[in-house]
Amino acid sequence: MGNRGMEDLIPLVNKLQDAFSGIGQSCNLDLPQIAVVGGQSAGKSSVLENFVGRDFLPRGSGIVTRRPLVLQLISANAEWAEFLHCKGKKFTDFDEVRQEIEAETDRITGANKGISPIPINLRVYSPHVLNLTMIDLPGITKVPVGDQPVDIEQQIRDMIMQFICRESCLILAVTPANSDLANSDALKLAKDVDPQGQRTIGVITKLDLMDEGTDAREVLENKLLPLRRGYIGVVNRSQKDIDGKKDIKMAMAAERKFFLTHPAYRHMAEKMGTPCLQKVLNQQLTNHIRDTLPAFRSKLQTQLLSLDKEAEEYRGYRPDDPGRKTKQLLQMVQQFSVDFEKRIEGSGDQVDTVELSGGAKINRIFHERFPFELVKMECDDKEMRREISYAIKNIHGIRTGLFTPDMAFEAIVKKQIVKIKEPCIKCVDMVIQELINTVRQCTNKLDCFPRLREETERIVTSHIRDRESRAKDQVLLLIDVQLSYINTNHEDFIGFANAQQSSKQSSKQSNAASQVIRKGWLTINNISIIKGGAKEYWFVLTAESLSWFKDDEEKEKKYMLPLDNLKVRDVEKGFMSSKHAFAIFNTEQRNVYKDNRFLELACDTQDEVDSWRASLLRAGVYPERSSNVESEGGGSSSSSQDNFSMDPQLERKVETIRNLVDSYMAIVNKCIRDLMPKTIMHLMISNVKDFINAELLAQLYSAGDQGALMDESQEQVQRRDEVLRTHQSLKEALAIIGDISTTTISTPMPPPVNDWRRPYLHPHRSPPTSPTGSRRMSSGQRPSPGGGRGAPPPPNRPGPLGPFNNSADSPQVPSRPNRAPPSIPR
Repeated sequence: MGNRGMEDLIPLVNKLQDAFSGIGQSCNLDLPQIAVVGGQSAGKSSVLENFVGRDFLPRGSGIVTRRPLVLQLISANAEWAEFLHCKGKKFTDFDEVRQEIEAETDRITGANKGISPIPINLRVYSPHVLNLTMIDLPGITKVPVGDQPVDIEQQIRDMIMQFICRESCLILAVTPANSDLANSDALKLAKDVDPQGQRTIGVITKLDLMDEGTDAREVLENKLLPLRRGYIGVVNRSQKDIDGKKDIKMAMAAERKFFLTHPAYRHMAEKMGTPCLQKVLNQQLTNHIRDTLPAFRSKLQTQLLSLDKEAEEYRGYRPDDPGRKTKQLLQMVQQFSVDFEKRIEGSGDQVDTVELSGGAKINRIFHERFPFELVKMECDDKEMRREISYAIKNIHGIRTGLFTPDMAFEAIVKKQIVKIKEPCIKCVDMVIQELINTVRQCTNKLDCFPRLREETERIVTSHIRDRESRAKDQVLLLIDVQLSYINTNHEDFIGFANAQQSSKQSSKQSNAASQVIRKGWLTINNISIIKGGAKEYWFVLTAESLSWFKDDEEKEKKYMLPLDNLKVRDVEKGFMSSKHAFAIFNTEQRNVYKDNRFLELACDTQDEVDSWRASLLRAGVYPERSSNVESEGGGSSSSSQDNFSMDPQLERKVETIRNLVDSYMAIVNKCIRDLMPKTIMHLMISNVKDFINAELLAQLYSAGDQGALMDESQEQVQRRDEVLRTHQSLKEALAIIGDISTTTISTPMPPPVNDWRRPYLHPHRSPPTSPTGSRRMSSGQRPSPGGGRGAPPPPNRPGPLGPFNNSADSPQVPSRPNRAPPSIPR
């Protein structure tokens, strides 16, 4: 062919095909190849056997090819075959090749005519073949046989589509001559994926079985249904020849004689037959590879770059070298320590853009979740006043007190301080859980050493659990310290002189009247039902109001809701809703917005809901609590009225102590909110980081045999072999492509042919028939000059098979002299 470099590329593509078959999707490249498509008994297997010159494919009735067969033909001095699943075993007896194909097919699909898309890779070396890569696909069927599923036709179609949809795949559409070309399943599938006909090559089989007086001359001359790459006719052995063990060489000699002596084909005999088809396919495949070289080279380079670093690490690796294992153990522990610190402290690399994790999530626990849990433990205002009134009465006893007792204030404060223990312990638990999650994320890089990962997780997690008890003891100690002494001389404590509700409220309002606490998008679920459902608005929360706007430019304000007497309650997630919601309502039973008693707001995640609720807490909008107070002694009705039947003097005492408790608990909460993050950071997070840096390696050495710790997983061993093999194949491929792209010249692709969308059928006439009942035009017929049977139809009229090309250029094969252009029957 004078294209030696291109011939060298086909075997290389075969090597890549083998390598990528074992590696899977991580090295998935669309390698140039030829897919053989056709109906059952169209002659696909015979065409492939003629290429090889040997009987090696299973034969029989029904679906014989039940798995794709990737057939790689390689020109060599000797003749043998190899299977990818039987590496190293050479088959010189091609009857054994057939048996192995049948056995391997049954191994995956069973013996009940089932199919599978998993390919069988067969490589044939022979001096009688040209370099080719072909895929023999199952024949298209219509009716299920045996235990085949009822959708067998769709399954086969889907399997074929997996191959022929790729732009790098040439389509060899095989159609028997004794069937109507208009009903060709192969051409129909080819048209679906290759409407311009740039990848389709037509093959017409069984030319010797046509009725006497009929022929496929116009099809082979590319005039009846033009293809850009044209048609090639072949004559295969009949079933009688196969049963009689007729030699393929004799069959090809008979094929040659058939074309030379047949009156309709002898003028094109040099362009027909199996040897010509083999040569054309070799040339078409090499040219196709040449055309796809730029994109193919780009994919190879991308894949090579992605494997360079990993292959360099693997290249000098010796699994049994103890020094190498020790070094790698040190590197793995050091990398784990660095990754853990980066996730906790934050860094610019390996940033998670999907969700919060590590230090960011712990920070959110400290400053949003924990304050929210603190406020949830506070008493309801009515319950607080009731408790204060009982405390004052019980302290006075039988006497009527003239002064507000200090003991009532201290009793209520201590009761409130004890309640802080629960959210503090919960905060520690949340931080521990996030630390453990961070450890697991950081050990993902140790997957290739399962024992090392298991031991690392066990040691670090055990240390975290050990620090948990110490942290909780210290947190409880902080609460006990607050209980031990009520410091009423604290500089922030208001004292009895200033314990009036009006002054407190006025001071709060003056200090934080216009402070913006939070902005963000929220969905209002319950006010736009008539307008078409929930709607999203831009919300702005300040210390005194909640406003929402049309968008985040804050130009068109929809409403401003004062925060007075507002509270928050939980809302269960709807059955069909993907959002998480909460509601705002007025404690005095007033409408919050227009005619709505509450405002239901929704976010995409529960974390956003918790964050908004924490922000509302900062603005003084507290969560709703149940006011179920257990009645004591005398009945619930009388006790519930005690709070509302107080004398004015008792009311003033209750109000004073209520303000004092609020002031002192604000001091305690402020102190706890400040000390909790510091305590947890010191006793847990910083300690765990120091432990990983200083003690983890020593603990791993004392845990057992270091060699066993560094035993690789089977997946890692396989991965290393695959990476090195693929990396080498990619380098070889790029080297050869570099030579070919500058030293070879490919044959240009044939020009576009006439539009083949023109219909077959005339409204009042039938097409020429073949021997099986469909009509064909014989070689001796001549088209009529008028508008009758032989008149050409108008161009570009839509037809049943659609276009391979919409151009109206001249056909690929020129017309014979002194003859009118052949017509396309209508």
